[in-house]
Amino acid sequence: MTSHRLDAADRRLLRELQMNSRRPIAELAERAGLSSSACHRRIKQLEADGLIDGYVARLDRQRAGFPMMFFIEATLDSQGMEHQSAFEAAVAVLDEVLECHLLAGETDYLMKVVAADLADFERIHRDRLARLPHLARLKSNLMIREVRRFEGLPIPLR
Repeated sequence: MTSHRLDAADRRLLRELQMNSRRPIAELAERAGLSSSACHRRIKQLEADGLIDGYVARLDRQRAGFPMMFFIEATLDSQGMEHQSAFEAAVAVLDEVLECHLLAGETDYLMKVVAADLADFERIHRDRLARLPHLARLKSNLMIREVRRFEGLPIPLR
């Protein structure tokens, strides 16, 4: 939770950082309409407030050896807290699972999983996913094409 309200300069700065956080402070400052020192202070404050919670390098998954992506729906045999906790702890250590979300509705969890090829996915499914605790059902959906990639949150400029 932020300790101060975001003004227009903060919002411009956040949009710029989401597009490319490796820009030099001077360039970010110019794009946000700030001095370099004010820009640096604001970034540090946004980090301290937890609005910026880290920086990462976004890899091209195909060039990194993971051209296949699947969305896996998982349904547990019970929605009890112990079962959810055990499932979530087991998923947390699976490198192939990029994301996992608890859902409301017919499916309990949705996982985003990458694989090198179909044989790799079969191995992941058989040796990793199908062995998750308290699992009642898995449903796999192969991503055919990425239509829109996540590029950052929609930060309004006003």
